[in-house]
Amino acid sequence: MHLSTHNWMRAEPLDVTLRRIKKFGYESIEISGEPTQYDTKETRALLKEHGIRCWGGVTLTLGERNLAAKDEGQRARTVDYVKSVLTMVSELEGEVITLVPATVGKVQPDATEEEEWGWLVDATKECFAHSQKVGVKIAIEPLNRFETYIFNRAAQALALADAVHPDCGVCLDAYHLNMEESNIYDAIRLAGKRLFDFHVADNNRFAAGLGHLNWPKIVETLKEVGYDGALTNEFVAPVDRTPAAIYPDMVERNPVDISPEQLKFIQDHGSSLLTEQFYSDQMRITAETLLPLIKQ
Repeated sequence: MHLSTHNWMRAEPLDVTLRRIKKFGYESIEISGEPTQYDTKETRALLKEHGIRCWGGVTLTLGERNLAAKDEGQRARTVDYVKSVLTMVSELEGEVITLVPATVGKVQPDATEEEEWGWLVDATKECFAHSQKVGVKIAIEPLNRFETYIFNRAAQALALADAVHPDCGVCLDAYHLNMEESNIYDAIRLAGKRLFDFHVADNNRFAAGLGHLNWPKIVETLKEVGYDGALTNEFVAPVDRTPAAIYPDMVERNPVDISPEQLKFIQDHGSSLLTEQFYSDQMRITAETLLPLIKQ
């Protein structure tokens, strides 16, 4: 296992992100799934310069992106988007993409269970076929019930992976597991060899170590099932706007270059634009919590 991180949680130049995470002992990055933002040749050079590899990427399933959409054209456009993320990760020499199949924040269905499942399976199969062509694995991620109605538990994500192909896997996230599974460790064991990626944030979605999750036992269980991939940092710090705020200086007050869609995505996750110091501290705390456990 090794320590990785997403970079969608704060709008900043990739060079700044890489410089920071290298200092704290991260080995790789799971890059934001917006292929138009990255020139892959330049990004490869930047990764090499900082000694950080691309572990993979995550689909930012925003707006009209939805593999379970009732509209056939919408599904087709989403398939094209997922293929573009797969191609980007392949060109960055990454190993896996985390696939969130349905629009994040959409919690009401548009059709029957049977119809949506059929659309979802067919669309994911098309994405999977492209993943095999470009040599990147797909890991389907369940989210909590407040972010999607499609599926929320490891067993449900595995059902879709099974319907797609034996080589299709899943990604689990400690924050979502804590909300939706009756037993976090049994969910990891259920995924077993099909676990291709693992995301980390504490129960309150701050950095690992700032909540009540049992990180020694989580890492021990991952080792038990033979998981040897990344622990990918994905804290989404909730903003406190009251006098009880623990971190009064966490919100960035100066203009930041970020697309309206990405800003909405961050805000829909209960967060906001974060200051560099606060963001850096969260990266450091995760590393200080997890690296000793990885090395045990």
